[in-house]
Amino acid sequence: MSKKTATKKASARKDLTKGQWILKEMWRNKVAYFMVAPYMILFAMFTVMPVVLSIVVSFTDFNLLEWPNFVFLDNYISLFFDDDIFLIACKNTLIFAIIVGPVSYLMSFLVAWFINELPPRIRAVVTLIFYAPSIGGNVYLIWGTLFSADSYGWANATLKKLGIITKEIAFFQNEDWVMPLCIIVALWISLGTSFLAFIAGLQGIDRAQFEAGAVDGIRNRWQELYYITLPNMKPQLMFGAVMAITGAFGFGGVVDALCGFPSVNYAAHTIMHHLNDYGGMRFEMGYSSAIAVILFVIMVGANSLVKRMLSKVGT
Repeated sequence: MSKKTATKKASARKDLTKGQWILKEMWRNKVAYFMVAPYMILFAMFTVMPVVLSIVVSFTDFNLLEWPNFVFLDNYISLFFDDDIFLIACKNTLIFAIIVGPVSYLMSFLVAWFINELPPRIRAVVTLIFYAPSIGGNVYLIWGTLFSADSYGWANATLKKLGIITKEIAFFQNEDWVMPLCIIVALWISLGTSFLAFIAGLQGIDRAQFEAGAVDGIRNRWQELYYITLPNMKPQLMFGAVMAITGAFGFGGVVDALCGFPSVNYAAHTIMHHLNDYGGMRFEMGYSSAIAVILFVIMVGANSLVKRMLSKVGT
């Protein structure tokens, strides 16, 4: 764009109000808006509207049969001051998120970084091996067999053979074992979509940047990682972080598959379990919406924190 054209556009913008200028620009780019309209409509209907409705319903007493009764902050007060199970769920969710979220994120990146160094043919096979647990339907069956409560369970059989125990341990019915085992299983299946995104990001880095880095004084792989690899992978890193946070706070399927619902003495009861209990079983939609809003706020806060941390990478 020439300087004369730019000056003319700036002058034309000064003659319009902000609203008029926005409408003019939208009309000028009407084809682009038309192309993204289907996605934006679906996003608004199935993402934005449910969130807004959940916030509104969270201030009501609603059972799906009667007209909602506005109760203001009663649902939130009950959650934090009258619902002991919710506090247990918050504690378990935070423990799980603090351990599984960062560990699975770091593990996905390091494994992807390792695989990226392998020859192409070997890389494809190793990628499949690491990715398979996240899509395999028999993962819970394998872990259930490993830690079966009877003597046929591999863990019990081995421990008895070594003389460590004399009586079988019901691992998934024992509150001391439930949470650690569920965390291990969650880490085992955590190499999923973000893992593939990391591999794609590593493959997309221009090799010439590493040569230029060597000329500029980069001397080892760790310096390459911090000053070249990570800055080039910020979109993939952000995507992986969102997936890790979503998976960590949305944890629940692992417990249901291995321990049943609810878990023994609520040892692995999470916010998602509490939400499903009140929303899917008791149909107390106002109360469950309050739980959903709290979980949403926590996840948004975690995403914002991670975004700030990633913005400083390579700076």
